[in-house]
Amino acid sequence: MKDEKRKLSPEQGEEILRILKVRFEKNMNRHKGIEWSEVQRKLEINREKLLCLNEMERTGGEPDIIAYDKNTGEYIFYDCSEESPKGRRSICYDGEALESRKNHKPENTAIDMAADMGIELLTEEQYRELQKLGAFDMKTSSWVKTPDNIRKLGGALFCDLRYDKVFVYHNGAESYYSSRGFRGLLRV
Repeated sequence: MKDEKRKLSPEQGEEILRILKVRFEKNMNRHKGIEWSEVQRKLEINREKLLCLNEMERTGGEPDIIAYDKNTGEYIFYDCSEESPKGRRSICYDGEALESRKNHKPENTAIDMAADMGIELLTEEQYRELQKLGAFDMKTSSWVKTPDNIRKLGGALFCDLRYDKVFVYHNGAESYYSSRGFRGLLRV
């Protein structure tokens, strides 16, 4: 994250915790068997992760817990906004794609924004898991982590939900659209 965004005030920390708790309680189907008090305790001792979640929220991602990894002891947050996060749209896939554009360059890239926020892009498999929890990206689409062999050929993958089915598509990595952003995940 940029230096000016590296710290949350105590008030900002309390506010993001409040937002996350309300969302957690409203969407219990996403995280059965997980207790908010344990999540909150972990977030309070991992302020840098709370900062990442605040960035996810600030850019429209509406992060929520979707799983607990018993092997690592980590809670997994995904962007759960109904559509691709508004603050992360109109971006191409990565820096190489951005540099290849001669005209009308977007302001940023999915890979760079995710790194700056301290999160990871969802993979195709993770995107499909998210869709089991609700209906997301019915009007928008989201870049997903693209396998190296596809990226080396100039392409990148994105997904959406249409006709009750998840579709995976390809585009030149340098393309960008006002309705395409990216979804991320954070492990806490």
